[in-house]
Amino acid sequence: MELTRSLVEAKAAEYRAEEPLHAVEQQHLEIVPGTFAGDDYGWRDVEWLVQWYFRRHLGAYSNRERRTNEAAIRENDFGTVVEVLGAVAGSATTDERLEELTSLVGVDVPVASAFLTFMFPDRYVVVGEREWRVLRAAGELDRSYPDPVTADDYRGYLAVCRGLADRFDVDLWTVYRALWRLDEGASASDSD
Repeated sequence: MELTRSLVEAKAAEYRAEEPLHAVEQQHLEIVPGTFAGDDYGWRDVEWLVQWYFRRHLGAYSNRERRTNEAAIRENDFGTVVEVLGAVAGSATTDERLEELTSLVGVDVPVASAFLTFMFPDRYVVVGEREWRVLRAAGELDRSYPDPVTADDYRGYLAVCRGLADRFDVDLWTVYRALWRLDEGASASDSD
């Protein structure tokens, strides 16, 4: 598979038209940066990011596994969560931001990437097996999805996604939407 600007734009448009979470994602891309920059947010705002990471897969995780993952964030003291998100907002590097976020119970590098995506949508993109699989099939990544995903893995993935965004003159959210839909297309054709 070759990634081209026209393919990325077409698949991103398809995502916008077909994916059931698109409208709420767009809303959160607009409000989350300001929400976490201030101090007027609560558990539901934090939980939404974790829930989104798992629920975007629409059934790929068992209900038990999804709920366990989503509930883990509540094991943190909310004051600690506020401190961590404040530190993330004030951090200058991806490594510092990942280190802060993954210090929270229930937040691994992929879930941290969801936080970064919504907190800094112009700089970060979420990582997951679907997106990684497409980049590997396109020759942009040279190995299978790592388990677990490390900060080094995420930095490499992020560099590829930023490179695609620059090459095709699109934003990172467009790259994400295209990768998501490209994997769905690959999965559908694999089952034929």
